[in-house]
Amino acid sequence: MTNGKPLTMNPPPLVDEETLVQKLARRGIELPKAAAPVAAYVPCVEASDMLYVSGQLPFENGQVMVGRLGEDRDVIYGTRAARACGLMVLAQVNVALGGLERVARVVKLNVFVNSDPRFTDQPKVANGASELMVEVFGDAGKHARAAVGVPTLPLGAVVEVDAIFALKPA
Repeated sequence: MTNGKPLTMNPPPLVDEETLVQKLARRGIELPKAAAPVAAYVPCVEASDMLYVSGQLPFENGQVMVGRLGEDRDVIYGTRAARACGLMVLAQVNVALGGLERVARVVKLNVFVNSDPRFTDQPKVANGASELMVEVFGDAGKHARAAVGVPTLPLGAVVEVDAIFALKPA
């Protein structure tokens, strides 16, 4: 009792020390090692509370996922590749920002699909990256998007994804 009043003990709130990357790993989502640029550019540029991530290629078992949708690859392979691109985008964000906690929103994804001119399921392929962003960030992962068929991509990749993120202040 203090001054005739009972002393109330309010414990401090529990602080969640686990990072988003650790939470993802617990759910079976592992970020790959961020790939080094293959030409004269940087992986990410932060400007005015936005992060611009250069195009990222899909890797599986340490190898670039290659091929052409509608020619030698199917939608399932392409969707898996788009998800792998999304993971690489997140790996680049993680390196650039020292974690994913500053991401306020996924603003836009551009998904380039190496595809035959008759292939028209680019949006289905792009869902691999889009659904990953919602899985990771919830509603803040919902974004604008372009899904574009192209005749070729660097290193013969089947998909390439670039991204724009809105950031919380540092």
